[in-house]
Amino acid sequence: MIKMLGLLLLLCFTPALLALELPPHDPIPGGLAVLEIPDAGVVPPLLSYQNRRVMTLRHQGRWWAVVGIPLDIKPGWQQLERSMNGYAQAALKFQVRAKDYPAQYITLRNNNYVEPNPATQQRIAREARLREQALNTWSDQPPSTLRFLKPVSGRYSSEFGLRRFFNKKPRRPHSGLDIAAARGTPISAPAAGRIVATEDLFFNGKTVFIDHGQGLVTMFCHLDKITVQPGQLIQSGESVGTVGITGRTNGPHLHWSVALNGNLVQPRLFLP
Repeated sequence: MIKMLGLLLLLCFTPALLALELPPHDPIPGGLAVLEIPDAGVVPPLLSYQNRRVMTLRHQGRWWAVVGIPLDIKPGWQQLERSMNGYAQAALKFQVRAKDYPAQYITLRNNNYVEPNPATQQRIAREARLREQALNTWSDQPPSTLRFLKPVSGRYSSEFGLRRFFNKKPRRPHSGLDIAAARGTPISAPAAGRIVATEDLFFNGKTVFIDHGQGLVTMFCHLDKITVQPGQLIQSGESVGTVGITGRTNGPHLHWSVALNGNLVQPRLFLP
């Protein structure tokens, strides 16, 4: 009975006992703001950014907020809000620095991936809602780590943040990190988590979403095979599928995205 009571107490206070290694503070578009929370007690305050919950973690005896910054944000001051007694109040401020991402020009044979027909546009709109819902997943349990494993062995073939032009037409910036690998190469979970969804999307192809806790979600695109199911718990290093060429792609590779509080950020910030 005493052992069981001790275990229950440990589980109740797990968030306060965690001392995760924090990622670097890099407040640029698509980067992270890592901010110490002043005057925080045993339980951290409820913080939000752009009306979304913000990750709060214990590190070296202090509470910290780890905030994902949108890739399309303008340089300048940003603000977190603190919820107290049902009201939102200004809490923490940080300044976003400018970042000039290089351009990338890609030629696609299938022009429907550049200028989709009306039927395809309807599919894209429907899938965009599914994708946003998965990337905005929130669970209260903190992540087991903020230092990810590289999900697949291979070279980095396309960097995060590139300003993209498909068939010379401007499109959204590259919101992930591409890793070139042969078709069928195993893809591993970069950290423990829960499978939020598996989808076959027009642009992203066969896709897997993993919830790692407190708004930290990873996305794996263009898979050949998916080897997990929604709701499945997965450990770091376990297989989620294999590299493929599904969706909008010119060759086999993994497109790996990391979302924090719903914003797609630089995956390299979570690698050792």
